[in-house]
Amino acid sequence: MSKSIRIGSRTSKLAVAQAEIVAATLKAQFPDYNFEIVTKTTLGDNVQNKALYSFGGKSLWTSELEELLVSTGPESIDMIVHSLKDVPTTLPDEFKIGAVLDRADPRDVLVVRSDLAYKSLSELPPDSVIGTSSIRRTAQLRRRYPQFQFKVVRGNINTRLAKLEDPEQGYTCLILAAAGLLRIDLGYKITQYLSSPDVLYAVGQGALGIEIKKDDEFTRTLLDKIRDIPTTLVCTAERSLMRKLEGGCSVPLGVESTISPDGVLTIEACVISVDGTEAAISKLSRTVKTEDEAEMMGKDLAQGLLSQGAGAILEKINYDKLSQN
Repeated sequence: MSKSIRIGSRTSKLAVAQAEIVAATLKAQFPDYNFEIVTKTTLGDNVQNKALYSFGGKSLWTSELEELLVSTGPESIDMIVHSLKDVPTTLPDEFKIGAVLDRADPRDVLVVRSDLAYKSLSELPPDSVIGTSSIRRTAQLRRRYPQFQFKVVRGNINTRLAKLEDPEQGYTCLILAAAGLLRIDLGYKITQYLSSPDVLYAVGQGALGIEIKKDDEFTRTLLDKIRDIPTTLVCTAERSLMRKLEGGCSVPLGVESTISPDGVLTIEACVISVDGTEAAISKLSRTVKTEDEAEMMGKDLAQGLLSQGAGAILEKINYDKLSQN
């Protein structure tokens, strides 16, 4: 009888598609094993009427699945597949990231309503209404395009796209992650790919992170066969940067990273005030061969941002959040 490995996932179409990617990748390496996907709704899935930054950090996407990871009952799972950008930079003591897979396109994209002919941000008329629940995207776009209006949009990808097409909702366009659209075969919806200087993407965006129990050596050895080393180094540096800044879902920290075949990692990072009027920007290049070196690079880049005024920007954001509660 073949051994069964249970893979935890959120219930959305995108989350299941991502779990299926991991299951298929593992099956190719271990054809004698059975890989089963187990889904569960999280707090982040249930709260759909508020902007993400207004009600908590990234654990709202992970806690319910982590309960299954430590369970000893029939509902227990062996690993959780996450969009790495949704995973807290500091996990509970009993868990760790067992592997990061090869990164998909990490960029954000513009999706314009289908009855409009605009092909880029620069073509949009003043007072265009941009849908996003991300303070990172809103802050960066306000800095570049103060003439636009911003409106929160929540829900899974298909729900957001339906809201875009509903004339009563009033959206001109949405800003979404390219990887999510591509993974569920909606790449044809993309109007424009965005990059620096318009929008730097989220830490870990486009990468799949697999969470396991820290003491689960068996699962870790399975995942060693599918982890992508360059992506791991890049995302380790990005997450170290965010951890040093004590960032989370609600912090407008953007990054744009590349790693060369010989291990030279380059990261540009920015922290922007919510109104777009203040910015801290820093860039660093360094040869990185180990995760420890990547961790140190992230910390050094964070120090560069702090020297540019990121600390004051983040303090004001946190004060404003407390004032709203």
